[in-house]
Amino acid sequence: MTDTALLRRPDFRLFAGAQLLGSTGVWMLRMAMDWLVLELTDSPAAVGVLVALQFLPMLVVGPLAGVLVDRHDRRRLVLAAQAASVLIAVVLAALTLGDVVLLWHVYALATVLGVVGAIDTPGRQVLVNEVVGDGRLRSAISLTNAISQGGGLVGPAVAGFVIAEVGEGWSFGLNAVVGLCVVALLLAIRPHRLHVVPRLPRGPGQVREGFRYVAARSHLLAVVGLAGLMGAFGLNGPVVWTAFADGVWATGAWGFGLYNSVAAVGAVAGALLASRARSLRVRGVVLAAALFGVAETVVAVMPTHATFLVAVAAVGVTTLLFLSSAITWVQLTADAHVRGRVLAIYSPVLLGGHALGGLVQGALVEHLGVRGGLVATGGLALVSTGTVAAFLRRELRRRPAVPPSTPLASTAHPAPSDLVPTPAHRPDSTARQPDSTTGGTP
Repeated sequence: MTDTALLRRPDFRLFAGAQLLGSTGVWMLRMAMDWLVLELTDSPAAVGVLVALQFLPMLVVGPLAGVLVDRHDRRRLVLAAQAASVLIAVVLAALTLGDVVLLWHVYALATVLGVVGAIDTPGRQVLVNEVVGDGRLRSAISLTNAISQGGGLVGPAVAGFVIAEVGEGWSFGLNAVVGLCVVALLLAIRPHRLHVVPRLPRGPGQVREGFRYVAARSHLLAVVGLAGLMGAFGLNGPVVWTAFADGVWATGAWGFGLYNSVAAVGAVAGALLASRARSLRVRGVVLAAALFGVAETVVAVMPTHATFLVAVAAVGVTTLLFLSSAITWVQLTADAHVRGRVLAIYSPVLLGGHALGGLVQGALVEHLGVRGGLVATGGLALVSTGTVAAFLRRELRRRPAVPPSTPLASTAHPAPSDLVPTPAHRPDSTARQPDSTTGGTP
């Protein structure tokens, strides 16, 4: 099914609209929080702490969130997470507009936002499977990635304008309104039209089972590990762009919004480029990570504002080329019965690395300067990519991707190979029918 055909499906249009507005709101919320912390402290390292607090909770609650996603109604979980995000935005708006906001307020709410995101992220990733079915999953993932990046284009631009004109408080308030619109769109999705994705019955050891599943598959383990390394040594735009806007080009909040928007334009191109691939191999994911490391190093040394903007767009392209390829490969490789737990391992590793990277990037920027700090992390990203590539080469020579003795072999599908088939080779799910026990609720 083509992207155009997907958009003709009413439930997918609702989901895509929720993704667009949700992404716009997330970018607005995070950008306003980043800029507020910079104004309160005048310290890029403090912004790095904020980034860490947003994503470190993923490491603690992420695997448990995966069990929740595999066990429960994903649509309701996503709705609850979105409602919590609206509440966070309302509290931030009240504190900021009341001129009583303190640094610890922002840090505490960022931590709560991280817990909410730990549930929301795998929930949305599995919910798209319920909306379109397995046979159309790859196209749907690529399209929703591009749509989300459209929100990444709109959100920073809107937030930068609102912050520059009326301040962070009104940006938080507008974000709350956007969040309520997302809730309305998700409520409009009819549960009885969703596709069947198996739910996990209660049982012991289910978190451990998710970890065993990943650990037993060397290719899957490598992609998850690479995502964490890229998060730690590269995906730290909030720290980098605030530092460039404040300390290099002196463009302020307007420039911060511009750099995020330019990166988002490139990200849309990267997501669309990833969606055009007929097949997806692990080597393609590793290559995308290497290209990202190169782009990150290049953007650090651009001598003029114009060439800097071009390089920022290249960072956006390679960022989403890697992220879209990695998440698509992981999601299509993981069996349906364990998909929520696998995604709840992948996302915390990626975002936990991102949280650690926020601290690393902030410290490097303060000690080496903006350009020196970015060159250092770009180099570390390239070293990490080379390390993962060497691990994959060694594992390919040593043993198959899934050892025959894995405890899950009796219940899992055949072992994932380096190549992920196109949707045409995967069976589609069947539409969920209402029954007496669920009343049509998935």
